[in-house]
Amino acid sequence: MPPWSGRKGGGTLTGPDPVARGKKGSRLHVLSDAQGSPLAVAVSGANLHDSQAFKPLIRGIPAVRSRRGPRRRRPGKLRADKAYFSADHLTWLRGRGLIPRIARPVR
Repeated sequence: MPPWSGRKGGGTLTGPDPVARGKKGSRLHVLSDAQGSPLAVAVSGANLHDSQAFKPLIRGIPAVRSRRGPRRRRPGKLRADKAYFSADHLTWLRGRGLIPRIARPVR
């Protein structure tokens, strides 16, 4: 097992997890396009849930460049991981004209 793994007994390079709830630290949230270019970036505290940075990050998307015609205001679809899945987020995205493609949590 490599010394940097997060398991117990991983070696001298492992330490406390800075993104665990109730711990000091920060998280970096990045919203990118399909090619991986960052569109919006936000920093939040480690003791906050990921979903609390979701709406401000979406609001921070700049106008998308298009080759012809007027600039599009936002992308058509949004893909996200399970941390952002909630009925509130799904209805909010649909209200803004975005098609949500968010993974469902395992039940």
